[in-house]
Amino acid sequence: MAQTTTFTAAAPPDDAPVRKPRSQLVVQGAIWGFVVLELIFFSVAGRFLSNSDTAFLDLDNMLLLLKQSAPIGIIALGMTIVMINGNIDLSVGATFALSAIVLLDSMTWPFMQALGDWAIPLAWIFALATGTALGFVNGLVVWKTGVDAFIVTLGSMLGYRGLVFMYNGEQPTSHLNWTLVDFAEAQFLGLHTATWFLLGTALVLWLVMTRTVHGRNAYAIGNNREAAVNAGIRVGPHFLLNFMLIGFLAALSAVVFYSESGSVNPNDGMLYELWAITAVVLGGTKLAGGYGSIISTLGGVVAIQLLRKGLGYIGADTETVNLVIGLILIAVLFLDRQLNRKGSEELKT
Repeated sequence: MAQTTTFTAAAPPDDAPVRKPRSQLVVQGAIWGFVVLELIFFSVAGRFLSNSDTAFLDLDNMLLLLKQSAPIGIIALGMTIVMINGNIDLSVGATFALSAIVLLDSMTWPFMQALGDWAIPLAWIFALATGTALGFVNGLVVWKTGVDAFIVTLGSMLGYRGLVFMYNGEQPTSHLNWTLVDFAEAQFLGLHTATWFLLGTALVLWLVMTRTVHGRNAYAIGNNREAAVNAGIRVGPHFLLNFMLIGFLAALSAVVFYSESGSVNPNDGMLYELWAITAVVLGGTKLAGGYGSIISTLGGVVAIQLLRKGLGYIGADTETVNLVIGLILIAVLFLDRQLNRKGSEELKT
């Protein structure tokens, strides 16, 4: 009697390379090509249109650009992971503002003042804990209710902003600590403190997304949530961790920025969520989830800051800057849709 042999395909090891469609690789590299084109364009155009005596590619100008990219950039890096999951967080701007208020106001509390400069790390902890707690609320609601993250964070955006105004009315919250200012303005190897925080955050998150199980699960959930559940991935707790992470990063962004400025207005952080999402999308992350890159998001952040600074350098007003960035975003979304179609065809062949 003939025997039949059944062959079962072995699952690839965890560190096995995943074949990406060529279209996705093109998108991932395109943002840095766009950054190079921006540098060339504004350096040439500035010679004819700018009234500034400083060249656009002046080293100090570029270092300042990186420093100015940090507040939005740190948030955008966290937004990348949330969007890879297939979610979104619209409350990061309000979280940023509320964490900043806690940072500055806590240093005026009597027991904190008695600690002198030792109050600084405590104030940082209070601010970071605030952001993490707000992210925890978002993640818990998304997990336990199953309501779409867009709706949940839209509501929390309004609620958290309300807390900002309740905290101190429409008055700014101010506290200038010169030790903090010195720390924020310090430079190491030519880079400002804020730039080091941005680059450090990018490195840590890149390692998380490329070298850990959590990172692999993020892509798996974004690609096919139902399949991820069937594979034993605990999707709810995963969402919770990522919302806590972006809350923490929004607070970290506030700590980095307000350590130097020392004053926060209730409207600070408004539209930060839109700038962060724009940077993430420009970097090639899919709105539907399942694909994205920390390094490409960093490129998206730099590209946006170059546009804002470059257009201002050649004399454009704020309205023109926003219009140009909006048109570029629409073009990128259209290109992303076309490349996704081609990518799907590649994977089928």
